Amino acid sequence: MAGVLAGVRVLDISRVVSGPWCTQVLADLGAEVIKVERAGPGDDTRSMGPFLPDAENQPTNDSAIFMACNRGKRSITLDLASEEGARIVRELAATCDVFVENFKAGTLGKYGLDYEGIRAARPDIVYCSITGFGHDGPYAARPAYDFVMQALSGLMSTNGQPEGAPGSSPLRTAIPLTDMVTGLYAAIAILAALMHRRESGEGQFIDAAMLDSAVALNANLAVGFLMNGKVPKRSGNTNAVVAPSDSFETSDGSVIIAVSNDAQFRAFAALIDAPELADDPRFVNNTERFARRYELRDIIQPLLKPMPTAYWVARCAKANVPCGPINHMHEVFADAQVRHRRLAIALPHGSGQDVRLVRSPINLSKTPVEHRAPPRLGQDTDDVLAELGRSPEQIAALREKKIV
Repeated sequence: MAGVLAGVRVLDISRVVSGPWCTQVLADLGAEVIKVERAGPGDDTRSMGPFLPDAENQPTNDSAIFMACNRGKRSITLDLASEEGARIVRELAATCDVFVENFKAGTLGKYGLDYEGIRAARPDIVYCSITGFGHDGPYAARPAYDFVMQALSGLMSTNGQPEGAPGSSPLRTAIPLTDMVTGLYAAIAILAALMHRRESGEGQFIDAAMLDSAVALNANLAVGFLMNGKVPKRSGNTNAVVAPSDSFETSDGSVIIAVSNDAQFRAFAALIDAPELADDPRFVNNTERFARRYELRDIIQPLLKPMPTAYWVARCAKANVPCGPINHMHEVFADAQVRHRRLAIALPHGSGQDVRLVRSPINLSKTPVEHRAPPRLGQDTDDVLAELGRSPEQIAALREKKIV
């Protein structure tokens, strides 16, 4: 069955994570995504290991981060800085519904690839520009990466062990979180713009800024500050609004307990053989528990320590108390629920082997995601150029001039 976006054509000249993450969502939903990579090296992430080995166990330019962000796309190579390369992009844009880029604000105008240049080729285009800071304001011309955004947005200030604790310092997430969330917001905006175009016939410009997305991710921590002026602090694994919700040591590792209401706390108190805690005036409701969360933690910790993690996970599951182990990656993909949901998939790849990837988390009953492997560098260049009317001789000439 065709995906819900079947018939939608996307031209993607973005690179690294934010733009590719956005267009991967569209590809998963059935859109045809043509990814334009730099002639020669390709997307920047193709040089960032680890790499898929070839038949001789030598590294290829198909890296883990590239394959994580580019499922289901076609790949062509072009030198966008050349006059001919930019002309081909505009020709392609005229055949597309959506255009996605993530260059620094103001970069693409000199090549005729900004919104005005692309709109001249396709008046109803949905043009999505992903930048660090947006297209206006004092920082608009600055370059940006995820790490910078995690710091600038305040996300790092609330992530890490509390001040004064061993190893205390602001921390970034291991994954490029603001890149990925910006990509998701951009994909949502594109879908909204396509709906608007369906009703009105009008395209539009989408200004998707990483800073905007990162600040929005602060959610209740940001809103709390705007309400009362109190600057949120790092709290480690201790939840910022409910208690007990924290990591605890067990006899063989750690366990996460995430109690969020009074009924769960009563059930939890019973399963750790301390039912009196539920009626203790100090802990009778979440307001009291949260105010004394560290005192409560000190009571709970010695009760959990003697038994292994699996014991507590099983007991909590039986009592409907949210609980789980802190899994390492090998444990994630050995987990019964992860295996049941088939989150690890194998797809036939252009290298002649199957590649193992994580599937899309989108589950649609009528228009399911059809997973296709990420492309080899430039594997579709000749086909796409032929669709534009270029002859084999013309394509060979472009290749000779290193335009493709």
